Amino acid sequence: MAISGWFVALVAAGVVPTVLLDAPWFPAAWLGVLALLLAVDLAFAGSPRLLRFERELPSRMRLGETASSVLRVSNTGRRRVRGILRDAWTPSAGIGRSRMPLDLPPGERRALTTTLTPFRRGERRAAHVTVRSFGPLRLAARQATIAVPGAVRVLPPFASRRHLPSRLARLRELDGRTSVMIRGQGTEFDSLREYVRGDDVRSIDWRATARRADGVGTQKLMVRTWRPERDRRVVLVVDSGRTSAARIADEPRLDTAFEASLLLAALATRAGDRVDLVVYDRRVRGRVQGATGAELLSRMVDVMAPIEPELIEPDWAAVPTLVRGVTAHRSLVVLLTSIDAPGASRSLLAAVPQLTRTHQVVVASPTDPAVIDATNDRGDRHAVYRAAAAERALLDRERVAASLRRLGAEVVTGAPQDLPPALADRYLALKAAGRL
Repeated sequence: MAISGWFVALVAAGVVPTVLLDAPWFPAAWLGVLALLLAVDLAFAGSPRLLRFERELPSRMRLGETASSVLRVSNTGRRRVRGILRDAWTPSAGIGRSRMPLDLPPGERRALTTTLTPFRRGERRAAHVTVRSFGPLRLAARQATIAVPGAVRVLPPFASRRHLPSRLARLRELDGRTSVMIRGQGTEFDSLREYVRGDDVRSIDWRATARRADGVGTQKLMVRTWRPERDRRVVLVVDSGRTSAARIADEPRLDTAFEASLLLAALATRAGDRVDLVVYDRRVRGRVQGATGAELLSRMVDVMAPIEPELIEPDWAAVPTLVRGVTAHRSLVVLLTSIDAPGASRSLLAAVPQLTRTHQVVVASPTDPAVIDATNDRGDRHAVYRAAAAERALLDRERVAASLRRLGAEVVTGAPQDLPPALADRYLALKAAGRL
């Protein structure tokens, strides 16, 4: 049961005649009348426990999108239900309005629609529905909480897909579909075609040109086209440990790593390479293997959606064994982690040589633009100290990056919005150079 503000106002209104009449019996009589009205009001209020609920929700949605949540309410009782309904979603579901007015005659059904705009990925759940049904006098209400479970899986937004068309155009250049051709180690012969202005003259095939002579003195120059070898392996290892929980530009580092992984996977699978994903700290949090094309991205976002950072140090010593369990062939191994501090990166530096002996290794790490901005702000004493700390952090990061390069790994860094395209560009550069 719940009392309304009207009942409280009536109780307070009885103070005035109590003081004016100076009658000791009046307060008890007044409270008795109000208790009787309260009982009558409750007796005529519809029962919220006789309501039946059904949810209609999308099974999946991307972070940042808006979807409709429909709650269908049926009144199986014999009295009208007038009151307020509260739909209890987790705050991160971004529900438009949780409290909605309800006026439902007996035997009828209503559909209550609200909007969901989640601001965190993962499983966003609704636990129960609370209904407060008032009587005709609106002095008191019956209240009940009914379990009506529901869930929406919020997937990573994949905002970096806007960079995919430009990278696919560069991939087509490498594949020999345009006049710009690159030949290097790890490339294979693709086809012959006629020479066009801008082609490298070193790619002219004179024997094929002689064979194409038409016998009337006109010859068409033929050039060889080359393309990078296909069916290479790309292994993405995403660090879900302690440092991945830090937020940069209002985004967890783990989410930045997911964005970079999705863009690289979309590009690599279009290039004909096989992509495997492992999310790891001290145990495997998620794994995707054996998928290609659209199925690959679908499975990746499904695996990524519920994963949250774990506040533990990652076990980098086990990563070489983990990669060997994925593939025994030479592959491109991409480690998406943080390289901010030399002390925290010691175990990473110890594991990289075991990987570089067999694989091409790329370490991708997001950087904080606020640290770079702090180095330029020296307006007062506090700003100077912040600038000194920022310079120290940048030097530490560069020391770790230099150590990784000496061990044979490539290093890619950038702000959260810049890291995914930068990693995709490094993949294209390695593919063009025949190093995969």
